[in-house]
Amino acid sequence: MRRLKAVVAYDGTDYSGFQVQPDVVTVQGTIEEALFRVTGETIQIAGSGRTDAGVHARGQVFHFDTKSGIPIDKWAFVLNNQLPDSIIIQSVEEAPIDFHARFDVKVKEYRYCIDNGKVADLFRHRYADHIRFPLDVEKMQEAARHLIGTHDFTSFCSAKTYVEDKVRTIYDVRVEREGQFVWVICRGNGFLYNMVRIIAGTLVEVGQGKREPDEFPAILAACDRERAGKTAPAKGLTMWAVFYEEK
Repeated sequence: MRRLKAVVAYDGTDYSGFQVQPDVVTVQGTIEEALFRVTGETIQIAGSGRTDAGVHARGQVFHFDTKSGIPIDKWAFVLNNQLPDSIIIQSVEEAPIDFHARFDVKVKEYRYCIDNGKVADLFRHRYADHIRFPLDVEKMQEAARHLIGTHDFTSFCSAKTYVEDKVRTIYDVRVEREGQFVWVICRGNGFLYNMVRIIAGTLVEVGQGKREPDEFPAILAACDRERAGKTAPAKGLTMWAVFYEEK
């Protein structure tokens, strides 16, 4: 038995999230179907995390076990031949049998993309939330700094979050402008349901002058979802990278 580690990118627009669910099309389910066609084995993959419906990935990691003798340098090729264009295996490598794509993660990075042009970029509309009114990126960055550190992020997660422990450590939050695009970049040891999208939505309100940066400590302390801003649309969010060493 071999354990393989794979990195996958996908356009999440037409998928009901990463994780397998009954009666809907998911990224995990699509990959597992491809693995069956390639190996003849019923294989369940384990992802480094879940993404919601409509959310994308550039560097999602998963592992799986197989008895197949396919050479390691051929795996990406044979799987991509069986996958739709919206899912691309970036790499596959041998992994220790005790490696776990989810439990061994040290740092995750998500990026939220805002198209801040007066006219939306046609070729990025699937991957960015269009906000045509000007955003004050400096104020957004000032607000974002309050999120760095270890906090209870109850105010910044969906009320549907099922986990009880809502304490997470955020190593870095940056807001950067790149032409007409504004990026909200978050690195942490883990993220709650809708957490990055709520952070992005609340920072947008700061950028629009609807909130002040110094409100963020009180929002965190309140542990109340109603105190934070709207949840930004899923299409602007990308799981950017997963690290198995401290960064």
